[in-house]
Amino acid sequence: MHNDSPETMPDEEPSQWEVTQAEDVFLPSVRVRLGWADIEAAVERGAIVPSEAHALWASWAAPGSAQRMTAAELAPSAAQPVPSGVPLSPASPMPRLASGPVFSFTNTLYYFGGMLAIGAMTLFMTLGWELFGAWGVFALATAYMVGALLVARNLMAQRLRTPAGLLATLAVCLVPLAVWGLQSGLGFWPEGGADNYRDYHRLIDWRWLTLELATLAASVVMLRSFRLPFMVMPVAVTIWYLSMDVARMLMQREGFDWEFSRDVSLVFGLATCAVAVWVDLRCRSATHPLNRQDFAFWLYLFGVVMFWFGLSLRDSDLEINKFIYALINVGMVFVGAAIGRRVFTVFGAIGVASYLGYLSYRVFEDSLLFPFALTLLGLAVVALGIWWQRREAAIHARLASWLPAALRPLASG
Repeated sequence: MHNDSPETMPDEEPSQWEVTQAEDVFLPSVRVRLGWADIEAAVERGAIVPSEAHALWASWAAPGSAQRMTAAELAPSAAQPVPSGVPLSPASPMPRLASGPVFSFTNTLYYFGGMLAIGAMTLFMTLGWELFGAWGVFALATAYMVGALLVARNLMAQRLRTPAGLLATLAVCLVPLAVWGLQSGLGFWPEGGADNYRDYHRLIDWRWLTLELATLAASVVMLRSFRLPFMVMPVAVTIWYLSMDVARMLMQREGFDWEFSRDVSLVFGLATCAVAVWVDLRCRSATHPLNRQDFAFWLYLFGVVMFWFGLSLRDSDLEINKFIYALINVGMVFVGAAIGRRVFTVFGAIGVASYLGYLSYRVFEDSLLFPFALTLLGLAVVALGIWWQRREAAIHARLASWLPAALRPLASG
């Protein structure tokens, strides 16, 4: 059977993997990335019998085969992605995560429209909704949520994953609104808090905790059904809100303490990064393609932001503390390079640059040489970037070898 001739398919009721569109999958330009785990998953679904699976993989992975990748090609590198259509070697520890959507003009329209709808139900919620009353808000939010999930499921059936992800994310974002309406309607909203929902995104208040915990619980349920990575974005934002509201709750008796709030942010950031690592490891060890998507991206992003700002806002007159701060940021640069997560590298580099700038300012304070020192510092950073880019693959491989055995799968993506 030839892949470019779909008419040769057996004349019987098509199975789930046979229902395809020729213009989508049989073009000569279409390439796929496969690993042995994909072949095993196909066997489990009954798409291919085990004997044929072993024979097919053996022909692909045999030494000298055009499909088999060399050790150099397997070395992770941002400048050298894995070629499409080439199956991974059986020696590869973990398959790469599926890449995210390409920002074509169509996807730009998807995200622009989707974010407008999400913003309308979150950040731009108007007081006009108060006219419906608490139960009216609950009913409308629930109806919107159910409608968004039904449309998302329909789009998933049509293989339109990007708009499906946006609609499913909208449903997640409606959860706190529905909970607020239900809680207010039942008379369970604590006294002394905000009287309208739009303050949820503006004011820090421990009374929002029920909304946030309900959102996290509902998100887990929805993610199990849809498995769309963009749905993790409101989860990460909710964890960020939760860190601030928990700090405010713990400070009820003593009053607001900026330093305590800062430290809570730092702890929540570390915990969120730990959860991101756990999610990342599960995604990379998964065999089903839908589970190998990058569900950890948003958790890494908000976790690093909470941790880095909590760390950077700590003030100390001791030079040793400032030096330790710089060392932590250097560590973030190397961690980001080792596991292929640039958010660590970017914020770590900003922290290192700020420390070097601080040193330059102290050394050349009130000196005509300060602008020259700052210029040299900038050029040195550029030169470091050039050196790093030329040796990125080797640096990544060396740093990955230093990771604990349990974390080494993170270096494969």
